[in-house]
Amino acid sequence: MALDQETLTQLLDTVRRYVRERLLPLEMQIAEEDHIPEDVINEMKELGLFGLSIPEEFGGLGLTMSEEVAVIQEMGYTSPAFRSMFGTNVGIGSQGIIMDGTPEQKTKYLPLLASGELIGSFALTEPDVGSDAGAVRTSAQRDGDDYVLNGTKRFITNAPRAGVFTVMARTGTREDGGKGVSAFLVDANLPGIQLGKPDKKMGQKGAHTCDVIFDNVRVPKTALIGGIEGQGFKTAMKVLDRGRLHISALSVGTAKRLIDESVRYSTERRQFGTAISNFQLLQAMLADSQTEFYAGKCMVEETARRYDARQKVSRDAASCKLFCTEMVGRVADRAVQIHGGSGYISEYCVERFYRDVRLFRLYEGTSQIQQLVIAKDMIREA
Repeated sequence: MALDQETLTQLLDTVRRYVRERLLPLEMQIAEEDHIPEDVINEMKELGLFGLSIPEEFGGLGLTMSEEVAVIQEMGYTSPAFRSMFGTNVGIGSQGIIMDGTPEQKTKYLPLLASGELIGSFALTEPDVGSDAGAVRTSAQRDGDDYVLNGTKRFITNAPRAGVFTVMARTGTREDGGKGVSAFLVDANLPGIQLGKPDKKMGQKGAHTCDVIFDNVRVPKTALIGGIEGQGFKTAMKVLDRGRLHISALSVGTAKRLIDESVRYSTERRQFGTAISNFQLLQAMLADSQTEFYAGKCMVEETARRYDARQKVSRDAASCKLFCTEMVGRVADRAVQIHGGSGYISEYCVERFYRDVRLFRLYEGTSQIQQLVIAKDMIREA
């Protein structure tokens, strides 16, 4: 249910102040220590950030898509690790349950996810399965009233902290493709679950991923999302529109930070007796970044409104994901260029963001997958 305008304004003002006054000063510490302090995580829980998209009846804020993208644009202004900490609870960690879960599954998991007491993690990607989600090899064999899971998942966000995994596993044959994939809610403390070493990534320090290995993990049949086999691939596809808009909004927020940093630096830095912001070639870079940021912002906000109106937005959500994640990469590149040699030094945040935003073009579907989604939908319509 949509918030009234006054409440939404208060929420956005609170998040904006929290980001600028509390999180920005911590960015260098997070980058160096690769760890978000527990007191910060508790503060984000108190703000309700873990339950942004979870219905109010389960303890969340129940934001619409338009409201969610507004909040996430504010969160995009700081290091992505902060958003990543609660992002799986807001997105793929909870949306499968909200959309397709049984009443019992919703009652059991959603309140814990909304409060942040439980961290959700989405386990789809495998060593040989990424963009081809229908080719999942992790198996779930029925054994009486249980399923037995075997397989390895890779690059799983928040896996080291997860309390529950949404696991995509094959209950049918490989020939069944996506129709043979089911979704399971797997408690992280079950025997047979092992975690790999935390991945050493190019960027996004403080946001952790690792392999998750399932070795004869026995889960009850009540763990099957919706209680129906073969619906897992459909569940994964359902959450994509919202997830793609979420990442697009994050990209827009980060682009805004990079532009602000570039304007600030260019007005302070002097060369040839004047601020470098007076140089027309530099002004062109600022103008290009601002124009692309504005285009992305408009795309995301319009598509979110149409999502809330229950219109078909899969093509437009993919377009947002493609444009905004590529856009923020270009903005980050220009920001480094504007900073000159300083942009290559870690003392300046543009160096860190340059590495951080590279991931946006990969998860929630690579740019190339978005191109395929867009083009195939155009061809079907024709």
